[in-house]
Amino acid sequence: MSDILRVSLVQLDLKWGNVEENLQSIARLISSLKNATDLIVLPEMFSSGFIMENKDQIAPKAQMTINWMMDQAKELKSSILGSIIVEENGVYYNRLYCVDSEKIVCSYDKRHLFRMGEEQQHFKSGEERVIFTIGKWRICPLVCYDLRFPVWSRNQNNYDLLLYVANWPEVRKDVWNTLLKARAIENQSFVLGVNRIGEDGMGLSYAGGSVLYDSKGRDVGKINDYQEGILSKDLSLDELNGYRSKFPVHLDADSFQISK
Repeated sequence: MSDILRVSLVQLDLKWGNVEENLQSIARLISSLKNATDLIVLPEMFSSGFIMENKDQIAPKAQMTINWMMDQAKELKSSILGSIIVEENGVYYNRLYCVDSEKIVCSYDKRHLFRMGEEQQHFKSGEERVIFTIGKWRICPLVCYDLRFPVWSRNQNNYDLLLYVANWPEVRKDVWNTLLKARAIENQSFVLGVNRIGEDGMGLSYAGGSVLYDSKGRDVGKINDYQEGILSKDLSLDELNGYRSKFPVHLDADSFQISK
């Protein structure tokens, strides 16, 4: 089994509240990735944009969206990851899924809800962090505002790739870049962030800034701001483990436990 993981970051504009149009646009954009990548990463709420007030109109399309993800995974021969709006028993979640052609590989409910946008008034916070695997790779998926909370993302020697899917506004793009780089250095992990571009239905603008950092905090690939595009990169687990062995910061890390 290869130690190489090929990841593809997908940066695009999202049509506000139009699930069908977003899925069609994404399918056209990622069609070039057939047989060419292991993991396709889409932005937060990729099917709708970061909607809250009309969540009850988007949530009923969750299963259709998951089925679309699995169909795309089968067609492209890749795993696909991103977050959508989900409702269970009258409770709404900003839920990240990773799927392959046959199953849901993992699901994760966003832990930190964006208070300044009143997200906590519309969605229920998740309680469990998840780690899933693709081949030899251990992957920790998180969502947008989670990026500001280093304890929640702390590597306890249990993942190799930390990723964030986001709708992160242009006005705070410097914070986005700074924190992604910091998470890579402090966790000795590859870190990627996938963000949208364009303007949403609330008038917020998004620059993109989808980027990949290596475990030393070096920018090893970025999609141009304000442009739709795909960035595909090969990540080497041997290279990562070699650096960790030579510079074993994790051996001196503080132990801790997160309470619910």
